[in-house]
Amino acid sequence: MIFEDLPTTPKSEELIDKAFSRAARSGRAKHGREAQESMLQTASNILSDNLENVVTAWPDFGEVDPFYYELADAVADVDKIRASLSEVGWASRKTKELGREYQGKLPGDVDGARKLRKQGFARMGSVMREVEDDLQYLNDARNKLSKLPDIRPDEPTIVVAGYPNVGKSSFVNSVTNARNETAEYPFTTTGVRVGHIERDHIRYQLVDTPGLLDRPREERNDIENQAVSAVAHAADAILFFLDASETCGYELDDQYALLEDLREDFSDAPFVVACNKSDLSTDADADYYLSVETGENVGSVLAAAVDAVDYDAELPFEN
Repeated sequence: MIFEDLPTTPKSEELIDKAFSRAARSGRAKHGREAQESMLQTASNILSDNLENVVTAWPDFGEVDPFYYELADAVADVDKIRASLSEVGWASRKTKELGREYQGKLPGDVDGARKLRKQGFARMGSVMREVEDDLQYLNDARNKLSKLPDIRPDEPTIVVAGYPNVGKSSFVNSVTNARNETAEYPFTTTGVRVGHIERDHIRYQLVDTPGLLDRPREERNDIENQAVSAVAHAADAILFFLDASETCGYELDDQYALLEDLREDFSDAPFVVACNKSDLSTDADADYYLSVETGENVGSVLAAAVDAVDYDAELPFEN
């Protein structure tokens, strides 16, 4: 996952303390004007390099997969991230320029050199305070994005949907190892379950998003709707569960209405509609009928979802 390894963004005051304390140590190793020059160079290098590292640690959002782009935009606002990165990049260049500028101005006498070096430090400190909020925003965004579940949009993906308690998570758990692969979205109250299966040497993802694809569109907020749009970029097929027995707590008509909502949200993906709890009732319009509880037709439904993906692996050329 592209955001998982983003390093912690240092605070402005932390970088100032680090730069000036190391500059003081470098100055003690030399004398006179040379000491002041060394302090300016050390401080500007540390500030500039650390700020540049903040910028280069982030991916280029112009090249990020649309799934991750929209997900990042939903939880952290990509435009604000870009603006903050631009400001931090400016600060990196500016602190480097100030170091060179003040080194070039240093007079020969020690007192004059010390006074000018202090002026240079003051200007570097001002630059750092200008980007204090930007550094904090980037760190907050990093903390949110690093917790996103590892859904890989380049792998064939089956998104499991339907109202709560219709058997989605039980199905995913029964056919995958999803119990050990649960992570939290910042905009859901429960963990996203990501499981994997292998068919014909191809790995498929099954994604269950409780709290997101289990209620009507009008009940979602703007961030949740944007998150649904992000998931739509990754979805190669939708496996939608119905519960004809209505023991899930939702009437069948409401379940049909949610299905139609999701058909609009995922207009480019094929749907497989499965009626679970067939041991209780099959009185629903569905493509398949199964019971996760008894195991009846679970394999057939999974096979149908895999077939709906219609994934063609790019095999290496063979002579």
